[in-house]
This record gives sequence, C-alpha cells and structure tokens, in this order.
Amino acid sequence: MNRETVLSTALDLLDEVGLDAVSTRQLAKRLGVEQPSLYYHFRNKKELLGAMAEAAMAPHATAPLPTAADDWRDWFLENMRSFRRTLLIRRDGARLHAGSMPGGTDLDRLARKTAFLIASGVPEQAARTAMLAAGRYTLGSVLEEQAAPDPGDSADHPADALLTDNDSTFEAGLALILDGLACRVDDA
Repeated sequence: MNRETVLSTALDLLDEVGLDAVSTRQLAKRLGVEQPSLYYHFRNKKELLGAMAEAAMAPHATAPLPTAADDWRDWFLENMRSFRRTLLIRRDGARLHAGSMPGGTDLDRLARKTAFLIASGVPEQAARTAMLAAGRYTLGSVLEEQAAPDPGDSADHPADALLTDNDSTFEAGLALILDGLACRVDDA
C-alpha cells in the first residue's frame, strides 16, 4: 500500500458513497488494513481530504497553460469550462474542492494565467478579480448542480418548479462575467 493507492481508493469510495459517508474506517476496510495504517500516509482525515481534493483536480491542473497566441476571451471561457468539467468528474467534487487553497504548482499556474490576462490587456486588478469571481461562480454552479434532485424524480420538486439546463445556465452566467471583464478592457 502506498499513498497513490490510498488516494485512488479514497476517490473510488467518494464516487460510490458520497463525501458525507467517506470515513477512514471504510477506507481502511476497503484497503484491507487497520485504520491506524492510513496515518502513515495521512496524519488525519483533513489531510486525506486535502490530498483527495488535489488529486481530483488533476485534469484541470494539468491542462495546457495559455500561450501568447491565444485569444484571452476564448481562453478565459475554456479555462472555466475545464474547471467545471473537472469538478463534475467526481461525486461531490465541488464540495470536496470547496475551501481548498491553491499551493505549490497551482499557485504558479494561477500566476501564469493571471499574467496572460494582464499581457492581453486586462487591467491587473480586473484580471485577479475575474479569476477569483469566475472560479467561485463555477464552484457554486457545480455545488448547486451536484446537490440538485434528480430531474426524473418528480417527488423531489414541485410540479411548477423551474427546471434549468445546467450547461446552458452555466454558459449564460459565464458569458455575463466575460462581458463585464471585456468592458474593463475596453475602458482601460
């Protein structure tokens, strides 16, 4: 048993039972070890959840960084779409990620993304604010999407409830953020 095996198994457990039901006891049982054996790799459950959040973000964290040839608007939209797709890969992916702080290579990648926006003509404060606001919008959208009742289960929502298409709603909100950011560029 190594750290990667523990993480992989923990993420599989997350997908099967959801974040609230993930426990170190269940994880140890699934791995065929005693619970204290997990503490060799992770000091506590909080550390395990942090590592799970980082591992779950790998598809977005390894996506190509923008290049000087990229249109900043197209890149901004695709960056947030990539973030959303990654959060949606895992059951409760948004809840797992919520509250986590970027570190190490994530900070470097974030700095490079912000520098790209600035080099593309986005005012520095607007670039920083837009990255934060769009990230939080994306996280919130996925939190709501993953918490929503199954649309096929009419018992979970009233007959007159407004049902939305998550993809279209996300894209419309993202377009509003981009339009606001573009105004800042035009005013600069």
